[in-house]
Amino acid sequence: MKILVTGYNGQLGYDVVKVGQRQGLEMIGSTSRELDITDRLRVQDFMNEIKPDAIIHCAAYTAVDNAEDDKEKSWDVNVKGTKNLAEAAKSIKSKFMYISTDYVYDGKGTIPYKETDKPNPSGYYGLTKYEGEKVVQSLFENFFIVRISWVFGINGNNFIKTMLRLAETREELNVVADQYGSPTYTLDLSKLLIEMVQSEKYGIYHASNEGFCSWADFATEIFRLAEKRVSVSPITTAQYPTRAIRPKNSRMSKQKLVENGFKSLPSWQDALNRYLEELHNEVK
Repeated sequence: MKILVTGYNGQLGYDVVKVGQRQGLEMIGSTSRELDITDRLRVQDFMNEIKPDAIIHCAAYTAVDNAEDDKEKSWDVNVKGTKNLAEAAKSIKSKFMYISTDYVYDGKGTIPYKETDKPNPSGYYGLTKYEGEKVVQSLFENFFIVRISWVFGINGNNFIKTMLRLAETREELNVVADQYGSPTYTLDLSKLLIEMVQSEKYGIYHASNEGFCSWADFATEIFRLAEKRVSVSPITTAQYPTRAIRPKNSRMSKQKLVENGFKSLPSWQDALNRYLEELHNEVK
């Protein structure tokens, strides 16, 4: 199977390509340098040339705060770019998987969101990702939409790397404690996405490592496993204002995965432990 992965220079795209190659699949990773997804004609030419059996669309404008001000670019990448890719994929009869986000929900609920719950994004980034979802659903009868949350991988920046960097110079850190979600290791997620895209089990899915925590809980576990003596002081979202509103409840139910026979991902604590080992081995 030949699989095109957009956003190859990002955390998830990088690992999807790596995992697929290990499984003997023909993986083609593209970045904005090889493929500007906002250029409709270029996208169609690229698809006609490559002719992938499936596309895993990881590329996105993900600067959540900047999206509030740079709305045109955010829309161009997340909506127009997705439309260009989806239309080209349809023209060559390629499977299409769109990677979405927990930010399509406003985070005001108190229980995990089900795949069938109607999105209601509160920020512009979340809005553009939801509009991307709607584009995919309008073009395909069969599609994969996978909402993910709090990702961390070896390629690129993330919360874990930030915490470890701050731990070098700080003995105490204030970390938000009233936002809850599931940290997700891109290596674990990649294996699931590749299994999914090779199946015919289409639909909207939520995918993350098992278990929920707050950012403060997450930071505490990072420092414990990394053996860093840093004290975490829990603070509220109101005490740490950001340009874009963050969902307080990013918990997502993964019932659709279970119903379709996909194996649940390991706990986020287990994933964090393995990721820290991967980081350690990379430094060696």
